[in-house]
Amino acid sequence: MKGNEKIIALLNDQLSDELTAISQYMVHAAMCANWGYKELHDTIEHRAIDEMKHAEMLIDRILFLEGIPVVSNLKKMFIAPDVEGQFKSDHEAESGAIKTYNEGVKLAVSLGDNGTRALLETILKDEEAHIDWLEAQLDQISQMGIKVYLSEQVS
Repeated sequence: MKGNEKIIALLNDQLSDELTAISQYMVHAAMCANWGYKELHDTIEHRAIDEMKHAEMLIDRILFLEGIPVVSNLKKMFIAPDVEGQFKSDHEAESGAIKTYNEGVKLAVSLGDNGTRALLETILKDEEAHIDWLEAQLDQISQMGIKVYLSEQVS
């Protein structure tokens, strides 16, 4: 099915965001593993896998719409030197993703592309869950202090 070029461009832009997020989260997960924070490593790695699934769904949709997935355009990554900084940079990335997915839903609705709308809404819900987790971690750090928080991440 030949898709709308605006939709295909939007999906490719979101694919770029997802591929960038995968890389950023994998580096953050590896850093946490290196520091001995197994619990954080596992959780962040799982989030990277979620982003991989999002990328796969976007690629499938682009192909369905007879577009060509562009996987070579990564955006700027923000690799932080400590856990709290990682959470803050990941929060910024997730905030941006939520904004673009909401804009994408509006575009899909305006163009009558309910298949893309449904896909974007599904991914949006995952991104909202990601940001909710990040906000909870930042709240815990604020309430108990970084040392106590990190002591609970070692296993």
